[in-house]
Amino acid sequence: MDLQEYVNQFDSMTCIMSVEKNPDGSYGTMRIEVGNKAYVSSYERSSENPIDMPFGNKFVPGQEYTKYIPKDLNFEHFIYNSAVLKKPMHAYIHPDRFDVWFNIFSLPLEFNDPNKCYCTYTQEVSTEASVEQMANLSAKTTSDVLKTCIKLRSTKNFLQTMDEVIRDIRVICAANFCCIMLTDFKENKCSLLSESCDPHVDKRTLLDYLNDAFTDLVKTWMDTIGGSNCLIIKNESDMEAVRARNPRWCKSMRDAGIDSIVLFPLQYNNEVIGFIWSTNFDIKDTDHIKETLELTTFFIASEIVNYQLLQKLEMLSSTDLLTGVKNRNAMNNRVLKIVSGRERVPDAYGIVFADLNGLKTVNDGAGHNAGDQLLKNAAKALMDIFTDCEIYRAGGDEFVVIAMDKPKEDIETKIEALRQRAYDPEHPVSFAVGFYYDENHGDIRAAMREADTRMYEDKKQFYAKFPENRKR
Repeated sequence: MDLQEYVNQFDSMTCIMSVEKNPDGSYGTMRIEVGNKAYVSSYERSSENPIDMPFGNKFVPGQEYTKYIPKDLNFEHFIYNSAVLKKPMHAYIHPDRFDVWFNIFSLPLEFNDPNKCYCTYTQEVSTEASVEQMANLSAKTTSDVLKTCIKLRSTKNFLQTMDEVIRDIRVICAANFCCIMLTDFKENKCSLLSESCDPHVDKRTLLDYLNDAFTDLVKTWMDTIGGSNCLIIKNESDMEAVRARNPRWCKSMRDAGIDSIVLFPLQYNNEVIGFIWSTNFDIKDTDHIKETLELTTFFIASEIVNYQLLQKLEMLSSTDLLTGVKNRNAMNNRVLKIVSGRERVPDAYGIVFADLNGLKTVNDGAGHNAGDQLLKNAAKALMDIFTDCEIYRAGGDEFVVIAMDKPKEDIETKIEALRQRAYDPEHPVSFAVGFYYDENHGDIRAAMREADTRMYEDKKQFYAKFPENRKR
């Protein structure tokens, strides 16, 4: 067979790949043997070419594919399945190193060569994603992805649903562990969203690994993936390929007992917001697992961003932006839940009203920036002392503490510690304090009124002692 004559029959960008067969059953070098005119032209820089090849090398037949693109395990799996395992292959992908979508096909070729296997590789390129192509999935994959989408779109409890979804994905992968980790590289932190562990293996949790060193390692993952849309390690050969690029990551996987992994970045608007991965998965079902996760990650990333947006909006609506404690709106909603019976309270609880002394004097004498700093110091003092209580900024210089199911003596000890903050040599903060303790499951509104009244009595004593601080 004349390979060049054969490939010239294709109109779309097409080349013929060869894969060297090793005696032990593994594969060796992969080469681009020949390409048709459309394929060869993709290596030429021009305004009409949507692909900007990273190395800009002129195409030379018979070269190893890594002469033109970085080593890519996903690409190698794709070609190996077609050339060696004789499977027709199809994928619709958006590699991170290119700003285009690839619709790729590969067909095995029967060629009389004892040392190599061959296949065609055809690619169609578009700058916009095709919904039709993304939905062109096997029935099994479609069913799995659809179940995930229905759960995500109909949930009223996002975190609980994510636990179900990640458990479903672990089962699909037949993996011993699966998780979703969120990343915030600007804040240099990673956080666990959800995880699932096979009950028949040793219990593990990502929380045991989350520290600064692990975050620094995570930052290297995208470079190691090398511009592809995922990383799949199926065997020792793949692990060695990763070790050559990132020995520290390879060691951490080996130390964790990971023999195989499928890992996808979660991306939204070209920004990595996290990663999803399964370890020690069923490598016989790799193609289905990859196809399922390729599409599922789009929906998961979108739902995570929506959830984070709602969390941020909720935070903005319930948090005092100056001091960081909860605001009056949050306090009113909390009290409403209790009064309406939507939230139960213990038989005993305490209410503390703390009104900051001297704010007007500071504002008038040193300016409002100094007054804002005093409010921040006041909130910090409350948070330092009432560590396990709810703290609200109810008004300009007024704070409310709700202490549920705490002994009266403990709250009184905290109040005394708060009074001592007036003598702090670095950040003195003085409060007028009113405290009411209810031991009979009484009306929280009545408890708040009584605490407020007692606070004003304490404030009168402060003004009597320091009349220059009286508000005018």
